[in-house]
Amino acid sequence: MLESLGSLTGSPWIYVMVALSVLLDVFLPVLPSGVLVITAATAAAAGSATGTVPHRVPDIIALTLCAACASVLGDLVAYRLAWRGGERLDRAIARSRRLSGAQERLGAALARGGGALVILARFAPAGRSVVSLGAGAAHRRARDFLPWSALAGLAWAVYSVALGYYGGQWLGTTWLATGVSVLALFGAGAGAAYVVRRPAKAS
Repeated sequence: MLESLGSLTGSPWIYVMVALSVLLDVFLPVLPSGVLVITAATAAAAGSATGTVPHRVPDIIALTLCAACASVLGDLVAYRLAWRGGERLDRAIARSRRLSGAQERLGAALARGGGALVILARFAPAGRSVVSLGAGAAHRRARDFLPWSALAGLAWAVYSVALGYYGGQWLGTTWLATGVSVLALFGAGAGAAYVVRRPAKAS
């Protein structure tokens, strides 16, 4: 596995790549940030398993913190940009049922003091973008949104790194382990998307 990944996972640049990918996928959800995190974590499992090249593979704690911090920073940038977006962004959100619906549900969730929607949306495809932009466009208070964003980023980072690391431990540091871990990440995303999009029950 390490040979296939080449010098990237054995270099500090892996953290830069992970940070940029996670930060930017709030604007470009097609970026494979989760796949990159899992691949790096699988490489870390190789060093742990062999004990021969620990200095050439990513550190899982550093990788987790890197991904989590980049996630929160990306959310904050999207939130602030949407906050300042003005009438043009408001009109764009009004034209999108997905964005306007998410904005309404997010507002209701934050008003009740809960932010499970923010955490779930972090796992759903493009959910992070919808929630961060929706919170900013609706001028939700930062103190109501950002703590949940931080918890969501940490939960996603821990889950993604754990998938790659323990998948590598249990299945071996092969492309099979990476593929199974990526499928598990996509499965969590599909489940989160279903819950987020499910109509709220009338009270």
